[in-house]
Amino acid sequence: MQGKQTPLYDAHLSYGGKIIDFGGWMLPVQYQGILDEHRAVRERAGLFDVSHMGEILVQGEDAEAFLQMLVTNDVTNITDNQALYTPMCYPDGGTVDDLLIYRYSAHKYLLVINAANIYKDWEWLQSQKTNFKVVLDNLSSEIAQLAIQGPLSCSILSNVTTEALKELRYYHFIANADVCGKTVLLSRTGYTGEDGFEIYCKPEDSNEIWEKLLKAGREYGLVPAGLGCRDTLRFEACLPLYGHELSALISPLEAGLGRFIKFKKSNFTGKDALLKQKEAGLNRKIIAFTVSGRGIARAGYPINAAGNNIGVVTSGSYSPTLDKNLGLGLINTVYSQVGKSIEIEIRGKNVSAEVVAKPFYSRPLNP
Repeated sequence: MQGKQTPLYDAHLSYGGKIIDFGGWMLPVQYQGILDEHRAVRERAGLFDVSHMGEILVQGEDAEAFLQMLVTNDVTNITDNQALYTPMCYPDGGTVDDLLIYRYSAHKYLLVINAANIYKDWEWLQSQKTNFKVVLDNLSSEIAQLAIQGPLSCSILSNVTTEALKELRYYHFIANADVCGKTVLLSRTGYTGEDGFEIYCKPEDSNEIWEKLLKAGREYGLVPAGLGCRDTLRFEACLPLYGHELSALISPLEAGLGRFIKFKKSNFTGKDALLKQKEAGLNRKIIAFTVSGRGIARAGYPINAAGNNIGVVTSGSYSPTLDKNLGLGLINTVYSQVGKSIEIEIRGKNVSAEVVAKPFYSRPLNP
């Protein structure tokens, strides 16, 4: 059965996009090639269609209190026109999803959720709002999303907007920005480890914005970029991917996201379970590793040490930036120290690897 299409589907075909089924969506995995697109984002800029992501509007007098109960991070720490990254947990500490919260006001927030979790998250939010005066709207089909990412993204975007982009701080947004003559929500956010912006617009405006951005970025080396390099970029920056480094069976603490859990909050769903986990000490955690032998560690491959299975690869790839085979894995904490020797079982053979510090890559800070 044919998957769902974003409003930019025809544009992807016209630019030579190789379309794959991604969680029920027909999306480009690459155009010219994953390596070229990856390097373009690290060195210049890439333009992504991420319209498959979900958006849920939370409004009402209890909006802040509702979200404060729902997520692990502290929603009261952000002001209007600021965004917050946070996990959202089940009572047992497992992860429902990780998401962005955009605050318009104390009574109005936009949640940006993972595409594969839209239905599940919507059902979860509905089930949790019983005692709160809030109204929820699933706007996922009414919003298209583009992401321009890379060190030259600010320079390129400046050609198609009058907004003061250099003054827009990381994880802040302009609710009604003019981009390419269209009114959009413009945020300085992204999922690549680079500077960048995300543009939330009406589906009918997305093609014009896409074309005008590519035209404005031509002299800067801007390229359309697919999901393939989006994954290798986030992977190098050790940003978690739901279903891999986070899941209903992997808590934010195990994923290394403790800084996004605010235990000083009076209460939130999963607090007791996470506190118990923290105080008892973690039995397993997500680690980063380099593969010194031959072969790429793929998600699901066993991780061994001293003849025993100690965990599993959650993500693995060749790193174009570092020219190494790298991986992330969920392993027994006993073996998690940096420098520890481990083995990845690749096609039935144990291949040598070593635990290293996260992240693999972090972008150079602007001078």
